[in-house]
Amino acid sequence: MPVALKAGEILRGRYRICERIGQGGMGNIYLADDLRLEGRQCALKEVEHDRSVSVKLLKEARQQFLHEATVLARLDHPNLPKVSDFFTIGPRDYLVMDYIPGKDLRLRILDARQKNTFLPEADVLIWASQLADALTYLHTQVPPLVHRDVKPSNLKITPNGLLKLVDFGLVKALVPDEMTVTVIQGRGTALYTPLEQYGGDGLHTDIRSDIYAFGCTLYHILTTNPPTDARERFLHPNSLPDPRKVNPAISLRTERAILWAMELHPNDRPASADEFRQYLIGTRELPPRPQVQRTTRDSINQMMKGRPEQILIWAMVGLFIVSLLASVIH
Repeated sequence: MPVALKAGEILRGRYRICERIGQGGMGNIYLADDLRLEGRQCALKEVEHDRSVSVKLLKEARQQFLHEATVLARLDHPNLPKVSDFFTIGPRDYLVMDYIPGKDLRLRILDARQKNTFLPEADVLIWASQLADALTYLHTQVPPLVHRDVKPSNLKITPNGLLKLVDFGLVKALVPDEMTVTVIQGRGTALYTPLEQYGGDGLHTDIRSDIYAFGCTLYHILTTNPPTDARERFLHPNSLPDPRKVNPAISLRTERAILWAMELHPNDRPASADEFRQYLIGTRELPPRPQVQRTTRDSINQMMKGRPEQILIWAMVGLFIVSLLASVIH
């Protein structure tokens, strides 16, 4: 873990550190005063690369940071913090972005849980619509950008009610036929991470990975219970309680939309954040969810749709069992 900067330190002759407001395995996030623009505060995201890697890999990581910082600096959307600067000091890279005041949704969940209550669904759907706007903007860039770490603690609500999707630590540009190193290597937060993201190389993730995390985030906000992680759900398919069993006030439509977004296979999820929003807020009808478990009748029907030789084999097995029972009875 990198040694934290001290309050009062000035970086690049412009950014005076006020305090550390976040930390991770490869760096810290600081609140800083912008000495060039009086009264402006900003967030500094620090990245210290692994010094044990080869010089070549370190150079590639640095180049990737500069490339992705340039991409992020071009983004301009009301639900995203603006990246205004980036620079390098010694072994550390820094990304400068707007400081977003207000509580993150993780804290709001904790408050509701302590009071034994739930956040109003109407408010949550307003936030969800704004999050869908932000993700749609990212996903329609050329090439598309996948956030890869959508979760309640990365969603802040400003005092005027505007949602901001913060922390670009794992943003990945989807370049065809090219493995792209992320700004900070990582796999997201386990509770909100789809199965395809566990590979770590990013080759199997696409915009539907963000849709999964979107659904998990809404599940957590509306139930105040963290969702069962994807690996546990894969091993134990019934381990995720339906949202309405936890919070009966959730509408059936919202529950169905959330569970659809949380499907384990990417092909079973909404194809885009905008499509998910249309089903979530009621402008389109939801498609039927894929059935995880089939009934005996479904299994028989599926078997009867098989190839003729398979049906013949099953018929012969059935006749053999009948004849065996008949001989035993006699």
